[in-house]
Formats: sequence, C-alpha cells, structure tokens
Amino acid sequence: MIAIDTNIIVRFLTKDDEIQYKKSYKLFADSTELFIPNTVILETEWVLRFSYCFKSEQIINALLALINLQNIKVEHKENIVMALNWHQQGMDFADALHLASSLNAKKFASFDKKFLKKAKVLNTGLEMLDI
Repeated sequence: MIAIDTNIIVRFLTKDDEIQYKKSYKLFADSTELFIPNTVILETEWVLRFSYCFKSEQIINALLALINLQNIKVEHKENIVMALNWHQQGMDFADALHLASSLNAKKFASFDKKFLKKAKVLNTGLEMLDI
C-alpha cells in the first residue's frame, strides 16, 4: 500500500502540470492499493476551493469519485462520505468532517454559533454545546 499526499491528488484532479499529472495518473493506474488519510482529504478540499476556485459541487463530485476508485483506501471513509453529504447541505467541509469524526462522543463544544446551528439540524445524536 502507498499513502499519497495532497499534491498527488491535486495534480490528478486539476491536470495543471502535465508532467506531474502524468506521474500521478500512472500512480493511480498502476497501484493496487493507495491510502488517503483524512487530513489529506481535508487539505485537498481546501486547496481546490482556495487555490483553484472549485465550487462546492465540483469538489464533492471530485472527492466522491476519487474515494470510490477500486484501489483507494480512505481512513474512515464513512466519515468522509458523511462530511461530503453535510457539506452538500451547506455546512463547511472542515466543520462537517470534525463533526462526522466526533460521533463517538456525546457532546460537541464550539464557540461557532453558525456551525452549532447547522449541526443541530442534522440530528447527529450529539448534544451541541455553545460555551
């Protein structure tokens, strides 16, 4: 298994550097198992949004297609899928991933009132604490 970094995924998705795109494509095509940590997914979303001005729907579609490739293993894939779903419903992706990764807790505390309001609507089973 080979773990991959954000820059490999970004080159693969954007094709903005021909040489690096070809190398990333070859890695994806030739590897039987690639591993993507959740932190790399989080950073990839940020890079696509801020550096490449991808719209939320483009990011969601690209990341779902990526994590559903046969040779891709994602750390806690169910959390990523849940976070992408919540992001599609208007929640910031990072907030959604933090929340999806915290479902084993009983409560989630934040100063971010906007986030807490959106999270309450999702019926996650977590008590949302505005401290």
